[in-house]
Amino acid sequence: MTEARDIDILHYCRSQTARHLMLMVRSPSEVVNPLLFFLLVILLFPLGLGPDPEQLSVLAPGILWVVALLSNLMICMRLFVDDLEDGSLEQLAMARVPLSVAVLPQLLASWLASGLLLSLVSPIFGLMLGLPLDVAPVLVASLLMGTAIMLLLGAVGAALTVGVQRGGILLALLILPLYVPILIAGTRALNEALQGGDPTVALALLGAGVTGGLLLAPLAIAAGVRVSLEL
Repeated sequence: MTEARDIDILHYCRSQTARHLMLMVRSPSEVVNPLLFFLLVILLFPLGLGPDPEQLSVLAPGILWVVALLSNLMICMRLFVDDLEDGSLEQLAMARVPLSVAVLPQLLASWLASGLLLSLVSPIFGLMLGLPLDVAPVLVASLLMGTAIMLLLGAVGAALTVGVQRGGILLALLILPLYVPILIAGTRALNEALQGGDPTVALALLGAGVTGGLLLAPLAIAAGVRVSLEL
């Protein structure tokens, strides 16, 4: 019985992830808007700070991570909103699989369409800010893990505020303080790579954050969804 249930859960996660990805393809603005926001902000910084490549390269780690944080916040503000409006969230709570598992496909689809894509194109944005190409692996690795952690934390806040009017402001107040350690670790990894140091400690902290987030965040998200459905 346990093996059959495990197979059902795996099939459910695959099919629901594919469904959410298909919905994003049909509404490309959810994928394009964060990338466009990232690009526009990166283009504006040289205009405001001046075209000096040395100055830009010094500030580039912080700029890239702050913009990635804000892009992720935009994504989290839309999590579960459409599901609540069309009744899908209530159906999700009554699914055969545990709610902590049922919310994972949407998070995975959101990360694939935003965090993964943003991480893969980030070396191009880094070059625009004067980052050398040899730090691209550290940039991509740190953003892959950092965007995953931020999405998990943001999903907890989104689950708690999805039924609240003007929940976006409350969501930002809840999760921005939690993003600060991720921002520090990600920026530290890039600075170490730029200065010829060892970025593995900062990357290991991000990896530990992903592991802890995957273990604890789904339970918190499920509890938040149930609280929002009872409001």
